[in-house]
Amino acid sequence: MINKLMASAFVSVSLLAGAGFAQAADHGDMHPGVWADDQSVSSGTVTAEKVMAGENGWLVVHRTNEDMKPGPVVGYAPLKEGENMDVAAILTEDVMPGDHLMLMVHSEEGGMKTGAFEYTLGAKEDGPIKMDGNLVMKVITAE
Repeated sequence: MINKLMASAFVSVSLLAGAGFAQAADHGDMHPGVWADDQSVSSGTVTAEKVMAGENGWLVVHRTNEDMKPGPVVGYAPLKEGENMDVAAILTEDVMPGDHLMLMVHSEEGGMKTGAFEYTLGAKEDGPIKMDGNLVMKVITAE
């Protein structure tokens, strides 16, 4: 859980300019983070190159726009605690080139069923993980 990670003396995060979101600084960082680049969505999936998770949970794909607030969920994939490589989320809605997507780490806590994604926007079940008060996420553009 996040508390385990807080024991570290140094927390390395970078903030998305003015938005208050956390992302791990580099690939060697063991703190929660999402690494992904802008990518084609023509296959109906979005892939994060790497996701570090402090607990079992979910990589959740939210729509977003210039305000950088998480919007509706358009895909998700399970995560195991620790390092997850090449995590592909199947898109549940059409995403067009130019759309902004927020790839966010969510927990597995609070739901009724382990292993079933139960989050809806604003709910507590399987909700977003925060590190130092910031969402753990990366925004990409669909190509």
